[in-house]
Amino acid sequence: MVAQGSSRPASAEQRLQELGIELPAPPEPFGTYAEAVQTGNLLFLTGMLPTVGREAKFIGRIGADLDLEAGRAAARMAALNGLAVARQHLGTLDKVKRIVRLGVAVATSDDVRDQPKVADGASELLQDVFGKGKNPSRLVYGVASLPLGVPVELELIFEVFA
Repeated sequence: MVAQGSSRPASAEQRLQELGIELPAPPEPFGTYAEAVQTGNLLFLTGMLPTVGREAKFIGRIGADLDLEAGRAAARMAALNGLAVARQHLGTLDKVKRIVRLGVAVATSDDVRDQPKVADGASELLQDVFGKGKNPSRLVYGVASLPLGVPVELELIFEVFA
């Protein structure tokens, strides 16, 4: 996407607006920890869950209780929560230089092998907001259980402008 009347790419905040995405209120911590920690030009986010307020919006494991599409929607919701926390910490998502790392834990039944497809729910949203040139390295793995019984938990690391 290119900013209107310009040859330079649209900013993350412009893309959100163009996509009609309104970020949710940043989630509150479920324990004693910081939602975001910045050291130098790196911003680390705590595990992002598919929650609204203090309530899990998706509960269960992919393949046992939820299908692949529900898992993708949960991953997307967790990514929106991550963007909300990053914006709260930075003041604007335009301070994100790139996404360095996206870690995705997916709670699945034993026979599920589609964890990467679930993770794409988050990856595609991040690419839509920041552009293909800022795609992160990614680690996706299946687990037996996650906090609150949710199907997905994200780890995000951003490189930010000083």
